[in-house]
Parts: sequence; C-alpha cells; structure tokens
Amino acid sequence: MNPPLLRELVPAVISVLVRRGADFPSAEDAVQEALIRALEELAVEAEPPAGPAPATDDTLRLYFLCAHPTLPPASAVALTLRAVGGLTTRQIAAAYLVPEATMAQRISRAKRRIAGLPLDQPGDLATVLRVLYLVFNEGYGGDVDLAAEAIRLTRQLAALTDEPEVAGLLALMLLHHARRASRTGPGGRLVPLGEQDRSRWDTGMITEGVAILQAALARDRLGEYQAQAAIAALHADARSASETDWVQIVEWYDELLLRTGSPVVRLNRAVAVGEADGPRAGLAALADVDSGVPRYTAVAAYLHERAGDLEHAAELYAEASRAATSVPERDHLTRAAARVRGLLPP
Repeated sequence: MNPPLLRELVPAVISVLVRRGADFPSAEDAVQEALIRALEELAVEAEPPAGPAPATDDTLRLYFLCAHPTLPPASAVALTLRAVGGLTTRQIAAAYLVPEATMAQRISRAKRRIAGLPLDQPGDLATVLRVLYLVFNEGYGGDVDLAAEAIRLTRQLAALTDEPEVAGLLALMLLHHARRASRTGPGGRLVPLGEQDRSRWDTGMITEGVAILQAALARDRLGEYQAQAAIAALHADARSASETDWVQIVEWYDELLLRTGSPVVRLNRAVAVGEADGPRAGLAALADVDSGVPRYTAVAAYLHERAGDLEHAAELYAEASRAATSVPERDHLTRAAARVRGLLPP
C-alpha cells in the first residue's frame, strides 16, 4: 500500500477505533504497529448499511480531538502530526528544530497524558491551525501530497468558520503552492524564488489566494497567517524579481514580528531589508538575529555577496552547505560557494 493512501486512511482507522471505545494513544499505537489489522477492522466497520448513508471524513475531527485541552499546544501539535498527519518523529523534530529523541519523548508524554481520557473536549482553533501549517510546510519541502492534504483540510475548516486567520492560512497555502512547479529544476535542483520561471506559477491558484486574503483583511482582525499571506501575495504580484515591492514586504514583516517575535521572521526580514535598502542595511538588520537560527549563515553569505565581500561570502556559503538539512539545499549552497569563488581575482 502506498504512503499517500495510508495517510488518507489512517485518520479514518483511528476514528473507528476511538468510536469503538479505545483511548486515543491505544488507537494510534494499534494503527502504527499493526496497520494491516486495523485496516481490516475498518473494512468491517465500513460495510454498507441497509440504507444510503452520507460519506464522512473524520480527519478534521481528529485534528481537533488531538488538540486536547489538557495538552500544551506544542505537545498537541506534535501528537497530531504523528498520529493524524502521518509524519515521522524525525520529520516533526526537524519542523520544531529539536533533536529527534526530544521529540519522541514529547510525543510519548502527550500520549500518556491523554491515555484513558474521553475525547469529548475538542482543542482550540489556534492549535489546529498550527498543526495544519506545519503539515503544509512539511509537504512544501518535497511531499506534494501532504501539502495538498493540508490545503484540503484547511478548506474544510474555512467552510465551517468565519475566522479570518483560517482564511489567511488557506490563502497562504494557495499562494505558496502556486509556485510548486517552478521550485525545482532538472534532477531536483533547488531554484531560488528570484530565479524561478514565473510563467510556470499557477495563476488560478494565485487569484484564488489573493481573493481569499483580501476578504480576510477586510475583516480588520489581522493575524500572523494573514500577514504571511500578504507577503506571499506581494511576491506573486511581481512580474519579475526586480519588480518586487520590497518596501511593502518589509512593512509586513514588521507587522509579523510584532505579533510573533519569531527569530525566523527576524531573519527573513533582514533579507527583505537588504533588498529594499541595500545589503549593508540588511547586514545591520541581521546583527539583531540569533546566529543559531537555521539558514542564518546562508542569509549572511547572500548579503555579503551583494555587498561585494566575495571572499567572506564564499566561506559562508561553504559553511552553510555543510549545515544544510537536505541534499538539494546542500548542493545549491555548494554551487553558490563555487560560483562566488570563481569571481575572486587570481
């Protein structure tokens, strides 16, 4: 059985077991450790009744149930990604920027905490949105089916609530997913945003994302997903990289930073400042970022290259390539180091 099909079926199997009286951790363990047997139980449960019955999709319900009120948000997200999203512990650890062993302990503690508890108190919307966001980002890194599943579930959620942040998240996903075909070249080669063939962007998806975002922003209840979507929309609106409205993008990063205080947002803001006000301004903004943030060295290399400090830029690109977490990223940074070294005088 192929992985995409398993990701589609696992939530339904877990839901069947929970409805039949199993607590969530036991149900999740049964599915993970004895998937074939669980699928056989599902087949029995799913036998057609005497009369017609509407099709059901329990996946979104399980997302809410995993966000149990007794769990801290970080634990609820991790548990949901593992049990319902179909991600491995290693993938979740990478999303959280923590060691795999740490994440395994977090998931185990979360399962023990809700063992035996009735799953009749759905968790909060913010946690569910965070789960969907992380699932999409994992898919955005290479698993297209996982990203599409996150979009499908967020559409469901948007149909059930008028919360602007749900619409903002859906818009953000659509705007990013619209660039999917242009993000890699032959052999899986990474193509940076500024070098992508924009004729390959999905204009229909962009149009839909922008319309959803505009309706959400009109509600005047700005949140972090709407701000991120606004940044993505400005990139999508530019006919070429040189026409990007970096000044507005910096302003949106300022809004986003006020709401999140995220070091990753601060890092991305430094890149935007470098484009809007010049590489020296970008390096000044970068000085406020923790050097331990992922991609810090790669950003420093880019800004130093633009500032004309080629020798230092080459060294930083090489350092960043050694710390890369994926083969396409490592190869891209290695090529950048070689390219910049080729510009140095003999």
